[in-house]
Amino acid sequence: MIGQGMPGAEKDMTSVEWKVDGAVRTVLLNRPEKRNALDGEMMEQLKAAFTAPPAAAERVAVIRGAGPVFCAGLDLKWRRNNPQGESGIEHMLHAIETYPLPVVGIVHGDAIAGGNELALHCDIVVASKAARFGMSLAQVGLAPSWFLAKKILEVANPVIAKKILLLGDPLPAEDFFKLGLISHLAEPADLEKTAAAIVQRLSDNAPLSLKAMKALITREMQFRDAIPHEDIDLIVDKARTSQDGQEGMRARLEKRKAVFKGV
Repeated sequence: MIGQGMPGAEKDMTSVEWKVDGAVRTVLLNRPEKRNALDGEMMEQLKAAFTAPPAAAERVAVIRGAGPVFCAGLDLKWRRNNPQGESGIEHMLHAIETYPLPVVGIVHGDAIAGGNELALHCDIVVASKAARFGMSLAQVGLAPSWFLAKKILEVANPVIAKKILLLGDPLPAEDFFKLGLISHLAEPADLEKTAAAIVQRLSDNAPLSLKAMKALITREMQFRDAIPHEDIDLIVDKARTSQDGQEGMRARLEKRKAVFKGV
């Protein structure tokens, strides 16, 4: 598959493949052997797919995953080998959130941690009843950044946000739908038909209206960015670089229960 910033332009892609076909830009997470877990290269490729400006004929973008899992979150092996500084996920998600056209996430399988954030940063999520959503960071000794936690609070009230973040257990897509965290739910056999109808409906709408409405909603939801949060960043960074953080990632990779000591 060819990555295309504009029709006719070509760029080699590996773990992310994207193309433009008429009105639709389709972006595929293509690392199924790693459950589409996000490493640095993959996040850069996703960012590139959503910073390339849309052609005049484009109306909507679609994100989907290859293999049985939509996205398992950050690649913990990659994260352990790159412990310092930002992972790059915030910049990638910001590119999706501010992409000028509607973005539809087609979630056929689990969307966990960074995969959950990836789905929730789409404007519309169409999920299979077979999928699960969740934020497992507390189970591996990590914590979401201000930017990531902000998205949970945008789509959920504080009670639900605490349930998702503090417990860390994955929830069925049907629960996310009933809680209003995702917009559409389908039987697994009907997912493609349901998603195609929504993409077509968006494609039929007035493009200038779509761009204007997405821009105003995105801008109005960015007020939390202005809240001082440097002290929160320090707490989050302390968790990420702690012995517990390393133990949690190591235990998850070794498929055992982590032993946390609070240091």
